[in-house]
Amino acid sequence: MGLPIIPTVAACLLLAYFIYTYLIYPALLSPLSRVPNAHWSAPISPLWVLYHRLFQNDTRAVHAAHTELGPIIRLAPNELSLNCVDGGIRTIYAGGYAKGDWYSNVFSNYGVQPMFAMPEHGPHSKRKRMLSNIYAKSTLQGNEGVGRISRALLHERLLPRLEAVAASGKPTEVYDIFSSVTMDFVAAYVFGLRNGSDFLRQPEFAKKFVKDYKARQLYTFWPQEMPRFTDFMSRVGLLGLIVPKWVTRSNHDIEDWIISMCDRAELSLTGEAAEKGEIGAAEDFPTVYAQLRTALIKDISKSDLDLSVEQIAKTHRLDMASEMLDHVLAGFDTSSITLTWLAWQLSRPCNVQWQQRLQAEIDALHNVEDAKEIDTLPVLNAILMETLRLHAAIPGNQPRVTPPAATLGEPGHALSALPAGIRVQSQAWSLHRNPEVFPDPYAWNPARWLESSELQLKEMGRWFWAFGSGGRMCVGSNLAMLEMKNVMVAVWGAFLTSIADDSGMIANGGYLAEPMGKDGKFLVLQLEKRGKAQQS
Repeated sequence: MGLPIIPTVAACLLLAYFIYTYLIYPALLSPLSRVPNAHWSAPISPLWVLYHRLFQNDTRAVHAAHTELGPIIRLAPNELSLNCVDGGIRTIYAGGYAKGDWYSNVFSNYGVQPMFAMPEHGPHSKRKRMLSNIYAKSTLQGNEGVGRISRALLHERLLPRLEAVAASGKPTEVYDIFSSVTMDFVAAYVFGLRNGSDFLRQPEFAKKFVKDYKARQLYTFWPQEMPRFTDFMSRVGLLGLIVPKWVTRSNHDIEDWIISMCDRAELSLTGEAAEKGEIGAAEDFPTVYAQLRTALIKDISKSDLDLSVEQIAKTHRLDMASEMLDHVLAGFDTSSITLTWLAWQLSRPCNVQWQQRLQAEIDALHNVEDAKEIDTLPVLNAILMETLRLHAAIPGNQPRVTPPAATLGEPGHALSALPAGIRVQSQAWSLHRNPEVFPDPYAWNPARWLESSELQLKEMGRWFWAFGSGGRMCVGSNLAMLEMKNVMVAVWGAFLTSIADDSGMIANGGYLAEPMGKDGKFLVLQLEKRGKAQQS
């Protein structure tokens, strides 16, 4: 007896549809089919890149593909990676491509999107205008509170702690110390010194916080890369199979901690002392919190005249807390990673001459607390820039979504009329390793920032992407540079450093490039107090 004709035809048509939609079209007919494939399966499946992202090795895997195949490669059926400026980061990031939900699925706090997670250009630009002025270099260098914060944290808390370590003769783990000082610094600028963290004087609490904070990162893969599957697992009560319950608890603990600092900052602006007109010490003023609060109140008051200032602040408590959480955590994390890699490079025997050159430059300072004077130091700047190039704290993918009729790729080899909704990305790891722009790109060589021609420096600047570019460029980049330069002056102005154990200095291969650590150790340095003769 023959097969029923109608069901057979229907089955054949359905099979043909799937073959055309998921095999023939993406592999042969899609506008992306002309792009070299990072893996043979890329046109028909995202599994190759998802596998590397799950195990946080995608940055290196994508870079290897770029090295072999060129500046534009296909990672998945609907995803491209670009390693170029013209037709790449200039088009995507300066062109204001939307972020999509990759960011909001993980970087939203209290259920509220901060500026970093806002997918659309308009709301992001509006929020950035509210905050960008307080992060301007001129504002930071002329801010009395920043100077006092730096003095209190570096000279009254950090240096005494390091002096005790040096006096003991025992080596010390510095990743924990850099995490502490950067957290205290950014929290003090956001909330005020009195209202912020005190990690430098609470080392055990700081170490536990950073350990718990970093441990969560492995599980961001699920909501970022597989949001539908993650949502399904949550709805059927099986989310714990892929994301442990302690991750949710840790996220809530962090949110509770940040909002407690927000509440202290609010009280310093509205409490009894504020009502009496007592401003308090400059270092205790919650600069970032107050700026956002004032801007939100001004903006909302235009459309709702019936709400009081107190009502607006209370209504938007979580909105402000979400923004502050992102500024504090992103600020401390990236700067501590950078300083740890910088300390590793400076402390290696092969780079001892750079430590000596840095210390000679620091010794010649008229005022070791003057941010403007510190900012003029060429060797210090070269060391930091080269560390940011080779060891960018965020070297991984920064995805965006194409608008209709997008054109991408280098002139002469561009893809035109691309459809909307393609995920496109670039990564600092690859941009910073272009041998035509950065000769001998895998070598840590600060001299390239001191000895290159003006034309070459300009070209290196175009490809330098440690803080992103365009309207979405890191709003806190100037604060990060100021803070890291001040820490460098404080530490290497007072100490000689050498490596006791650097077996844990293996970079994570995912979105962030923090050292992976080994046996609970990251970078263990021997500190030796510099004598007067050495500093003269």
